Amino acid sequence: MKKIWVSLLSTFAYCTAIAGLLTLLLPRDGFFHNFVFSQCIGFSIALINSLALSRMQSGIKRWIALCVTLPASIVVGVTLAFWFTNSGGWGDPGAIKALLIGLFFGIIASITYVLFERTERLALEIKQRQLSQIESAKREMEAQLKMLQAQIEPHFLFNTLANVSSLIDHDPLLSKKLLERLNDWLRVALVRARSDQTTLGDELDMLENYLQILKIRFGERLRWTMDVPEDARGLAFPPMLLQPLVENAVRHGIEPKIGGGEIVIRAVINNASLHVEVNDSGVGLSGNDDVGGAGLANVHARLATLFGEAGKLSLENNANVGATARLELPR
Repeated sequence: MKKIWVSLLSTFAYCTAIAGLLTLLLPRDGFFHNFVFSQCIGFSIALINSLALSRMQSGIKRWIALCVTLPASIVVGVTLAFWFTNSGGWGDPGAIKALLIGLFFGIIASITYVLFERTERLALEIKQRQLSQIESAKREMEAQLKMLQAQIEPHFLFNTLANVSSLIDHDPLLSKKLLERLNDWLRVALVRARSDQTTLGDELDMLENYLQILKIRFGERLRWTMDVPEDARGLAFPPMLLQPLVENAVRHGIEPKIGGGEIVIRAVINNASLHVEVNDSGVGLSGNDDVGGAGLANVHARLATLFGEAGKLSLENNANVGATARLELPR
């Protein structure tokens, strides 16, 4: 509807301008006479040609149709103008002049209309192509994220299952408890791996279950604390992003250390970002470039995909003992 009103107003303005120009060139006819003729011819051209061209695809056939409908619409417009002004007719010498003037300005208007329509159609095609490319990139990104989210570190699973196997003979109740914990963790982990978004609180709850599983294996060698305020727990957080950092701290920090150590998970809301750190009192970084392996590479890849340069991950030794992994995410 808006497009129709814009077209009508544009036609009215164009025809009024022509009437003013003709009045300056041919003042004998007067503005009202030129105004009526311009409006009748202009709206006849607009209505008849737009209806005819709207039913035809772009190409040579449209131009052939325009060569037929344009003169016909001008004849209709001049006839209406004669009727409205009640002056002259087709036998009047001025009729040919009105026909030629209408044809001149009609050709200019029609060519402008066709070119504008073509430009608009090309712009729409470009926009649709861009939307298609964006949608394709979005699907590709989602597929990549799903693949990354679905990657569960096999080291944890293999060690847990091996632990279950060793406990079955001498402590079947503990092995049963461990299997129940693992089953619960896997159920939640697989659901989270298929979801697009969760909260930091949900991730911490799953980590609690994960650490309880490791506690059965490590005993008093593994301790942990979560220092996260309630307002931070409610923030949106990518699923399965925090566990690789905790797993890395256990595997490379706590496990190699005689007597084990403690993991502290903290979160702070700072201006427009969320800072989460996983601190361990393990053996610290050894300078080995492979520390973290696929787990941290997974985190780096997901951060780049989700947040670009706004998502950051750093890993460094503590001043005294152990190491700290820091996440910075935009809110």
